[in-house]
Amino acid sequence: MRIPYGDDLNQFGDLLLPEASGPHPVVVAIHGGFWRARFDLDHMAPVCADLALHGVATWNIEYRRIGQSGGGWPGTAQDALKAFQYLETLAAVHPLDLDRVVLLGFSAGGHLALWIAGQRDRPAISGVVSLAGVADLRLASEMRLSNGVVDEFMSGGPLDVAASPIFLLPTGVKTRLVHGASDLTVPIEIARQYTAAAIAAGDDTELIALPNTDHSPLIDPDSDAWRVVRDVVFALLRRYYH
Repeated sequence: MRIPYGDDLNQFGDLLLPEASGPHPVVVAIHGGFWRARFDLDHMAPVCADLALHGVATWNIEYRRIGQSGGGWPGTAQDALKAFQYLETLAAVHPLDLDRVVLLGFSAGGHLALWIAGQRDRPAISGVVSLAGVADLRLASEMRLSNGVVDEFMSGGPLDVAASPIFLLPTGVKTRLVHGASDLTVPIEIARQYTAAAIAAGDDTELIALPNTDHSPLIDPDSDAWRVVRDVVFALLRRYYH
């Protein structure tokens, strides 16, 4: 079901429910693509389908991106938070268990998932799983990821520390960062820096480094990497699935 959560054409999500009766635990899926308009939520659809086969509802969200009106900082992040908050509206008419909710973000979506976790006015969540997430915008900017995309995200202005998850610690949320050790798109050093800072701040945070793994396998439902990710999600949802 494609459902709008706002008035903009890019403020919508795809809700996918398992065939069994609910209430279902929920994964809020946030796609990547370095916040750019040419990438959309279809990238997360295959893993959302896999989760639904294992009894988990998914809310795969779209948001305004760089190159679209209102996209970039802070509009993109505000959309992600608004879409997450919309779960309460969805739960009024669909069998969703809001006591078991995990944020799952890939790449730039990992940045948004971690950013949401760092907001003080967000609804409760069971955990966050960041897949090769851009967890530290300052370091990502220094690395010139994707030809300086962080500067594009910030509209060419200086980095607002409120945009970067590493500056929002502690979150008080169980956080798992799954990252390919061979990832050249978003180097694993970004995850290492965030994990160290989160643990120092007192958060329950763990980095799961996957050897000989690049960027894309983390959202390939046929990969060994995805099976690791799925087990991490299930552990945070506190339930075993088939």
